[in-house]
Amino acid sequence: MSVFMGKGIVKTALVAMVALSVAFSIQAKAEADLSAGKAAARVCGSCHGIKGIANVPSYPSLAGQSAQYLAKQLRAFRDGSRNDPQMTAMAQHLSDKQIIDISGWYNSLSACKPGVKK
Repeated sequence: MSVFMGKGIVKTALVAMVALSVAFSIQAKAEADLSAGKAAARVCGSCHGIKGIANVPSYPSLAGQSAQYLAKQLRAFRDGSRNDPQMTAMAQHLSDKQIIDISGWYNSLSACKPGVKK
């Protein structure tokens, strides 16, 4: 009987984690000022592309990426837990709000290259 209870607890925990993930995603999108994010991300376009699609293979495309993932990476560059000389220099002066705005902006963009149909 305890085996069945254990499976029920695992299912309940998984459902709760998915629900919290969705809730945080909705909250992050609601908090992001996309206009401010677009303005702040202008400098990012030289490497990551104006619309978030990088033209150089060594730079990642950011369009359509998870806002939470992007924010986590920018914070890691800012606080030094992730190191890349170029990205660290770009992120070290960003405020938490700018990180949310930039991440939300890139998340709102279409992930496919212009002119390429999904």
